[in-house]
Amino acid sequence: MSIRASVTAGRLVVDQKTDLPEGTVLDLVLDDEGDSLDEGERAALERALRASQDDALLGRLRPASELLRELRARR
Repeated sequence: MSIRASVTAGRLVVDQKTDLPEGTVLDLVLDDEGDSLDEGERAALERALRASQDDALLGRLRPASELLRELRARR
């Protein structure tokens, strides 16, 4: 569920109908408007993601538990 609110006079204002029960308390979290990657960093990230997807499609996978065990052993 997503609820949008605006700030008016320092107060959060929600102007939409909801089916939530009366008295429901919500914790609001600010939406992340993006990241701070520059063009080169974004290109590197996209290359890494494509390479990872290619590995998965070719069956070059291993269990996360194995990787975590290896990383913990490096400490």
